[in-house]
Amino acid sequence: MTQTRERTVEQVTAALAGEPQAVAIHHARKVDARGVQDHFWVVCANGTIFATGTGEEEFESACRSVGIDPADDNAIIDAQGRILTPGYVDIHAHGAWEHSFDDGPEGIDIARAGHAVHGTTRQVLSLITNPVDVICRNLKNVRAKMDERPDILGAHLEGPFLALARKGAHDPECLKDPVPELVDELLEAADGCIRQITIAPELPHGISAIKQFAAAGVVPAVGHCDADYETAKRGFDAGAGIMTHMFNAMNGLHHRKPGPIPAAVEDPRVVIELINDGFHVQNPMVELGFGFAPHRIAFVTDAMAATDCPDGAYKLGALDVNVVDGHARLVSNGAIAGSTLLLEVAVQRAVNELGIAAPAAVEAATLTPAKAFGFDRPNPVTGAPLGLVAPGYAADLLLTDPTTWQVGEVWCAGRKLK
Repeated sequence: MTQTRERTVEQVTAALAGEPQAVAIHHARKVDARGVQDHFWVVCANGTIFATGTGEEEFESACRSVGIDPADDNAIIDAQGRILTPGYVDIHAHGAWEHSFDDGPEGIDIARAGHAVHGTTRQVLSLITNPVDVICRNLKNVRAKMDERPDILGAHLEGPFLALARKGAHDPECLKDPVPELVDELLEAADGCIRQITIAPELPHGISAIKQFAAAGVVPAVGHCDADYETAKRGFDAGAGIMTHMFNAMNGLHHRKPGPIPAAVEDPRVVIELINDGFHVQNPMVELGFGFAPHRIAFVTDAMAATDCPDGAYKLGALDVNVVDGHARLVSNGAIAGSTLLLEVAVQRAVNELGIAAPAAVEAATLTPAKAFGFDRPNPVTGAPLGLVAPGYAADLLLTDPTTWQVGEVWCAGRKLK
């Protein structure tokens, strides 16, 4: 890792450990799930959005209310027409900048910085399939980091309860049936930090495990499965609230064998993950997904350690991965091994390549993933809700170029990260 990136990691980590600052931005073009507003301003204090609007007199009054002098140009950010969005929320990612979220406290700091500077202000840290004792150790690391900084929402276990036939880049030697004792062991180690867990519902104890995790406050996800339509539907009825990266690592659509996808699409309770990189899911299927389930598509990255790094040799858990042209595949069998996607790029692709309306693209990276865990409402994990630029919501904000959609300045809970 370069010295520049080392300094960035230090700066991001220190900012997140610090106190929130008052923030005032005006002359922006606000884009969120509620639509577009020009000549927009926002004023934040104590980590939350205090007020928003479009009138200059109201802006000056709001600034004074939080102790900002509206005449002080150094205290106020002039967006100059740039796009203002909520911070991006990634609920399925494994790492970046040569490190995985399985790599201990330092690895978490480094990989989080790699996503944060590209606008992902909050992240659920996905842990790869490993021996159960290793998973438990990694869960404890995530739990500890949650107590140190506000940007980490918890853990996602992608395994070990996956179908062997749909394992993707997961180690087959570590796959398990989710018997109650194993579920209890993971829940105890997590101490409340598991947000979601991917489960193949057709496993012998798949449905019972979904019920067990849901009863513990975890949101189970149907994925890495070979389930038929009826079994997937049973999984959602048992408490699964997410579909793990739709179209990938599951049986696809068939006119006589519907499979799990229609079961998720028809169920309004289910948030559907989608990897919008043009590789995992090609553009026509991304567009189809948006048509399938409006307001329920959550962009995820499934990003691994090679994210925002050069091509070359990397690791995914204990497995060797080779990255060529930004695409990660296992050395052993050529299976796709996660992605090198950033949510910044997923939104850019949606707007500039696919022509998806900007509010819908932003919603897929902000409000919808927040909804998967009830983080769109006041809650014990984030306090203030996530996903909108509106009073009472967390001061998670991005200023973005209106043409390229490249992220410029970044705030998480009122802390400036970039």
